[in-house]
Amino acid sequence: MYLGLDLGTSSLKALLIDSDQRILGSASAPLTVERPHPGWSEQDPDSWIMATRVALAELGQTHAAELGRVRGIGLSGHMHGATTIDGNGKVIRPCILWNDTRSYKEAAALDANAQFRLLTGNIVFPGFTAPKLKWMAANEPEAFSRIAKVLLPKDYLRLWLTGDAISEMSDSAGTSWLDVGKRDWDGGLLSATGLDRSQMPALVEGTERGGALRAEVAAELGLPSGIPIAGGAGDNSASACGMGTVADGQAFASLGTSGVLFAANNRYLPNPDSAVHAFCHALPGTWHQMGVILSATDSLNWLSGITSTDPSKLTSELGQNVLAPGSVVFLPYLSGERTPHNDAAIRGSFAGLGHEADRTALTRAVLEGVCFAFRDSLAALAQAGTSLSRVTAIGGGSKSSYWIEALATVLGLPVDIPEGGDFGAAFGAARLGLIAAENADPFSICTPPATEQTIHPNRDLSAAFDEAYLRYRALYPAIKGAMS
Repeated sequence: MYLGLDLGTSSLKALLIDSDQRILGSASAPLTVERPHPGWSEQDPDSWIMATRVALAELGQTHAAELGRVRGIGLSGHMHGATTIDGNGKVIRPCILWNDTRSYKEAAALDANAQFRLLTGNIVFPGFTAPKLKWMAANEPEAFSRIAKVLLPKDYLRLWLTGDAISEMSDSAGTSWLDVGKRDWDGGLLSATGLDRSQMPALVEGTERGGALRAEVAAELGLPSGIPIAGGAGDNSASACGMGTVADGQAFASLGTSGVLFAANNRYLPNPDSAVHAFCHALPGTWHQMGVILSATDSLNWLSGITSTDPSKLTSELGQNVLAPGSVVFLPYLSGERTPHNDAAIRGSFAGLGHEADRTALTRAVLEGVCFAFRDSLAALAQAGTSLSRVTAIGGGSKSSYWIEALATVLGLPVDIPEGGDFGAAFGAARLGLIAAENADPFSICTPPATEQTIHPNRDLSAAFDEAYLRYRALYPAIKGAMS
């Protein structure tokens, strides 16, 4: 048996598989996000431990015997979070999360140092870890002075599970401290934020062992003592392992809270000017590129909140057949945007509103706006040297057939829908736990699921969507000018 733990922004999920990779059971526990000021987003790291206890207690009610036979654990988690630990192993302040934009000035200052893009292969985005520590140094100097370790969220969970401060390449690539080509911390980048290597966790590959389960924690959770904890992965790389997106040219489009267009690479292909992320993958000797949209299904959830209508009802009101784009255009920049704009200050907008713009018109505009943001990422990936022939859709938004056909039409690519099953980050983490425990070949374990159906672009609407995309592209500079 093998266990995957996926630390998400809104919940922690525990998933149990057997040696044939069959899912035996899963459980989850909710998490909350605190927003004490505009642009801030924080979580209490100790809530991650409590959520792990709750999820495993629930899983243990039906699978206690199987938990007792677990041979390996894999970890996945939301990336970029700044979790600061003092010399006694205590949390110094709430974790500053990936979607927190307070450090945009610090990010710009670090990005002006050419070494960051040269060594990390990425723009220093406000959501990354390094500028958050720069912000702490300027605004919370007493807290900053007590930092003994800076850990990413899943690695704080590992610290509790194993007692060891360890991270891995895919998650660490999103800190702005990792030399992504060399797959190692860089002392100069750390020094630029007032830190040094001693304050960083040790590094392993995602498929390697990264600590062993402590006896007291094992007893509490109903797991065998001393079993290996895999290095694991950041959430997107873990999802890629779950989807089998590990070979060069394979890609998925994740319609989750945020949106990700993820492409696996067998070599390091940085192009920071395109605002595409170039990160290490979870498997040794592999990398990946990502275009990142900060508000994908979050945009639909926002509309759901202000209309007091369930998201599934909003999409069902559109019917089954994709329509040509309407007159309303939506920019999904509710929390700023990464690819391609790297703009933490920009905010979302509706344009083209008229008396005829009812609720369904707004829903269509939101779905189309997110699709156009994916097209921005597709163009950025092409600029960075990666062309795609098809993508696989995952995430909550992939359940909407209307949204997926619109996405296929906007991208001009076939979109595969995997057969029913859970192939997300928790499953990918469990696969990594299996690989680490059994020293298995990663590529023979991380295989893709069967395709249930393929949604092809609606060529009759391609020209109309191309025209609407040009209107969408023209709106950002106009809104940016009005907001500056």
